[in-house]
Amino acid sequence: MLGKFKNIFAVKELRNKIFFILAILVIFRFAANIPLPGVSVERLQELFASNQLLGMLNMFSGGGLSNISIVLLGVGPYITASIIMQLLTMIVPSIEQMNKEEGDAGRQKFNMITRLLTVPLAIVQTIGMITLLKSQGVIENLTTFNFTVMVITAVAGTIFLMWLGELITEKKLGNGISIMIFAGIVASLPTTLMQFKEVFDPTQIFTYIAFLAVALITVLGVVFVTEGKRIIPISYARRMRGGQQYGGARTHLPLRVNQAGVIPIIFAVSLVLFPRMIGQVMMQMSNEIIVSLGTTLTNLFANQWVYGIVYFSLVVAFTYFYTAVVFDPEKIAENLQRQGGYVEGMRPGNETAEYLGKIVNRITLTGALFLGLIAVLPIIVQGFLTNSQMFTVGGASILIIVSVVIEMVKQIDAQLVMRDYEQI
Repeated sequence: MLGKFKNIFAVKELRNKIFFILAILVIFRFAANIPLPGVSVERLQELFASNQLLGMLNMFSGGGLSNISIVLLGVGPYITASIIMQLLTMIVPSIEQMNKEEGDAGRQKFNMITRLLTVPLAIVQTIGMITLLKSQGVIENLTTFNFTVMVITAVAGTIFLMWLGELITEKKLGNGISIMIFAGIVASLPTTLMQFKEVFDPTQIFTYIAFLAVALITVLGVVFVTEGKRIIPISYARRMRGGQQYGGARTHLPLRVNQAGVIPIIFAVSLVLFPRMIGQVMMQMSNEIIVSLGTTLTNLFANQWVYGIVYFSLVVAFTYFYTAVVFDPEKIAENLQRQGGYVEGMRPGNETAEYLGKIVNRITLTGALFLGLIAVLPIIVQGFLTNSQMFTVGGASILIIVSVVIEMVKQIDAQLVMRDYEQI
């Protein structure tokens, strides 16, 4: 382990990438601690202590919401825009062609549309969040001018974080958005530990042990499923050129059990939290019908069974959806056939594509159910823990932390191997 750290910092290019990412994260955390004016800190702390919804939103904002900072929405609007664009790739053929078949130029255009879509989404979400916080007494003396300044500042903060995330992604050590969420979770650990120290009860020692056991099992399960693969043997036909034989090699195609990574959790949380937030905003309206609808919607999603079932279903659905986006059996079968490769026991072309699609659907079921279980695990065990709020955020947090760390380790290993290969 020490030798690997030594190798990492011995490579100037890799060392500079790591220091660059750390500097970006420092800037991000600095921005997350610059509060908007007119915020009641005491009322804010009370609201977070009693509202699970805001706790989840704060996690995916990178901790910016807990301070009502200039980046209070975090990268939430960008994630929502990505969800919409990914859905459109399944519906609009021209967008799918632009994203998959037009090369780097098409992907750049696709990403630009996603960025532009982030702006109106950020405006709408900021207005909704400020309205919600004002109704709860967190933001005081909100004039029209202050309201406008807050909206502009929060939208600019989201765009700023989106840009920082893309800078991190360009260093090819992991997804920038996921790394920023990871940094926000890690940054909140000292505060969580201090709060736990204040409420520590020696009579609940077995509850704490159970919490640690579940956390450890969750970590091991995430690692096991993330690293799980189905190996598909691939053979290449032999060819004769100029009296010499080429090809005839055997290799394999690894199909990951969880090809979507942590993205389904992020997507699902972005959607499952909005009905309740919208309901709370509707409850502050003057129209009785709207208030009644808002109350019904809020009470419906306040029910842990409804919330858990919807959350679990969204995670499973997004796992299949995102896997379908990133893994195209027909394209892989076509590429194999073009290179003279074939799956052993299968004919090249449509039969190979059908076989790969069947295998992916089967193994994705395991990954999807596991991710769904991780997502709702806090809800299942809430009744057995004294500090249920801490574990409510813990399930998704552990998944994100472990997934991001694994991805970064893989990327660093790949760059170290490439450097060793270039020196040979």
